[in-house]
Amino acid sequence: MSNDDPLDDLLEGIDTHGDLDRAEQALSITVEERRYGKAMTIVEGFSGSTSELEDLASELKSSLATGGTTTDETIELQGDHRDRLPEILRDMGYSVR
Repeated sequence: MSNDDPLDDLLEGIDTHGDLDRAEQALSITVEERRYGKAMTIVEGFSGSTSELEDLASELKSSLATGGTTTDETIELQGDHRDRLPEILRDMGYSVR
C-alpha cells in the first residue's frame, strides 16, 4: 500500500533547516578602500558550502546591480553598499551585525 498523502509532498519542499541556519549566521559588513580610491563592500561570517556562497553573491550582485566576487568565506561587492545591504540580507533571513 502506498502513501499518497499530498501533505507529504508539500512538506518535502519546505527547507526549515536552511532558514534556521541563515538566522544563526551573523554576517558583518565592512567597506574597504581599494586601488584608485574605489570602495569595496566586504560581507564576512558566512558558513556554508562554496556553492551556497556563490549563489548568495549572485543574488546580492543582482539586487544591488553591481559586480563582485567570492573569496574563501567572504563576498566582495564593488562600491559602498552599507546603506542597502543589511536590509537585503535581513530579508533573505540572515542576521547582520
